[in-house]
Amino acid sequence: MPSLRALECLVAVADSGSITQAALLLHSSQPAVSHQIASLERETRTVLLRREPRGVKLTPAGRAAVADARRAIEAAASAVRSARAAGQAAGGVLRLACAQSLSVALLAPVIRQWHRRYPEVAITLRESTAMDELLGLVDSDEVDVALLPGPPPGSLTVTAVAEEEIVLTAPTGHPLAERPAVRLEDLQGAPLVHFAPDNGLGAWLDRSLARAGVHPETVMRTSVTAAAPQLAAAGLGVAVSPVSAVSDGFPGAVRSFSPRWVRQLVAVTAGEPDPLVARFIGNLRSHGVRVPRGVRTQLTEGGAEGDPDSGTDGGPAAGKEKRDRHPSNR
Repeated sequence: MPSLRALECLVAVADSGSITQAALLLHSSQPAVSHQIASLERETRTVLLRREPRGVKLTPAGRAAVADARRAIEAAASAVRSARAAGQAAGGVLRLACAQSLSVALLAPVIRQWHRRYPEVAITLRESTAMDELLGLVDSDEVDVALLPGPPPGSLTVTAVAEEEIVLTAPTGHPLAERPAVRLEDLQGAPLVHFAPDNGLGAWLDRSLARAGVHPETVMRTSVTAAAPQLAAAGLGVAVSPVSAVSDGFPGAVRSFSPRWVRQLVAVTAGEPDPLVARFIGNLRSHGVRVPRGVRTQLTEGGAEGDPDSGTDGGPAAGKEKRDRHPSNR
């Protein structure tokens, strides 16, 4: 395999028509350039230059080699530029994964911002409802960072990025919708739109309700996180979900729990984040979770007891708790 230096020497000789001039261009010596050309000729097993009284000329083999040599040199320079840009958090590829419900509420605003500010950074996104799958993507180096409720078990590096409220959604006019805030025990025996087993929120909600000694009546299950509030609004029951699952223009009622129930959102990486990932995580922490205005208005008007910030949308570095805060673990 020829060295990059040998290819640089060949191109310099081709451009200048002289080994002496090529040496000056490369800040090298004439014997060093001649040595590189000789090694390249041994590698190709053919003559690349023809020495003449007034300099050198490329042979047909030399002309064929120069075209590819230029591409190889440019590719090497491009690799250096890309690595430097990624190291400076100004370029490269950022591979993201996230819990399904967080794509719009947490990631979309920051990704949109990055498309404007850092157009040289290519961003890919994978979504899942299963925490084990998301953690596996990080562990196998298929993604650079995963955003999920946490902190998860294991030895991966975890950075808190936001806090997200857990809310009740119900049809307009439902008895629970008439209250400014709902207690967890109010769900006893209530018809519940639950999550299917393939959605990690299902097991999470079961554990939360069991700790509180509350047993609602499951009327149906859905795998799609954002579908649960919509099904509740359609009159099938009530739903308990992260506020990120409640869309703009939601047709039903949204209520906080009292005491306010929040979960921590974290960024998970295989090790200490590199500059590109660290900058993205920092922007997530600054932005917080986006809550549509109509949903925020309902929560603000309700106002869970003991928490004047029940209508906020996350905010800088919101997620500093080590576990979910809700009535069953207070």
